[in-house]
Amino acid sequence: MRITELRTPQVLIERSRLESNITRMQEAANARRLRLRPHSKTHKSPAVARLQLQRGAVGICCAKLGEAEVFAEAGVADIRLPYPIQPSNSDRVLALMDRAAISIIVDNPTVALGWSVAMRAAHRRLDVLVKVDVGFHRCGIDPDAPDAVAFVREIASLPGLRLRGLLSHAGHGYHAKSEDELRRIAGAEAAIHQRLVSAVRAEGVVLEETSVGATPTVRFSLDESGLTELRPGNYVYYDRTQVSLGAAALTDCALSVMATVVSRPTPDRIILDCGSKTLSSDAARGFDPPPGYGAVFSDLDADTPDARFLIERLSEEHATVRVTTGAANLHAGDRVRVLPNHACTVSNLLDRVYLVDGLTVVDTLDVAARGKIW
Repeated sequence: MRITELRTPQVLIERSRLESNITRMQEAANARRLRLRPHSKTHKSPAVARLQLQRGAVGICCAKLGEAEVFAEAGVADIRLPYPIQPSNSDRVLALMDRAAISIIVDNPTVALGWSVAMRAAHRRLDVLVKVDVGFHRCGIDPDAPDAVAFVREIASLPGLRLRGLLSHAGHGYHAKSEDELRRIAGAEAAIHQRLVSAVRAEGVVLEETSVGATPTVRFSLDESGLTELRPGNYVYYDRTQVSLGAAALTDCALSVMATVVSRPTPDRIILDCGSKTLSSDAARGFDPPPGYGAVFSDLDADTPDARFLIERLSEEHATVRVTTGAANLHAGDRVRVLPNHACTVSNLLDRVYLVDGLTVVDTLDVAARGKIW
């Protein structure tokens, strides 16, 4: 089947780019003897997770228990949840532990104690890592706080828990303004881990794992010492933001949205059928963030976007494109492709995507973990 036979809007995944992205990241991790544990939030697909595991990934990450349940049901044997799961969900975690190796993060003493009580009652031990705030200021303990080492030591002593190590996410890398800033963020993250590991070791606690994860910084984390695990997610598909952050080239981007021109009200305005329910409403980030809600490829088989087109507004079902310069030979019924600003949010909006080789559809991929928000 040709992609032009599909109804639109439709998400396409270029198979050769997907496989190349997975292989390249795995080989980079292997070369530095680092474990690769990709985050599944970008693809939310057991089929893609299997490709990652077949190439050598040690397991996957999920944000929510609903996602983990989908992947465990699909046979994934090692799942980490780098998200502050509450002990009220202990019944679901215990059920997951019967099907896979499960680990979670903690950054709060009350929550950690709650997990200890739940695991003791079930006569089980749950693997945990302490989440460390390395500068994003979302979740995680402050590594410079006077009680940081004491907190890690306390977690190590709680019955029913097995402390594996430290985990962080340098999400502030998405707001970096240069390659050098990204490199500094990755270096600072590794240094925080090394400092805390040393301080904890002096207190008699040995930490086996130091886990970091973010696609913009991973190319620099690869060269840092003292790390054991990488958890990038977006690298399987990449997107317009990753290109703007220097993490990928346009020809690495595996996910695009095929859309149809549904209206041409004026010479400088084109309407596509891919609104916020397809592209999401995320703006692009990067060293010099590109404007609009995606890059438009007027030729379905092109590698370079058409610079004349700016997606300046999204409604739920409409993308309003302004022709910024010259004339555009696009008419109602014509097809285009759009490189979204953020691939992860696009995946969460679709039940299935199409795997393609160029203009040929080769398979469908179920996005089985989409919408699992609890």
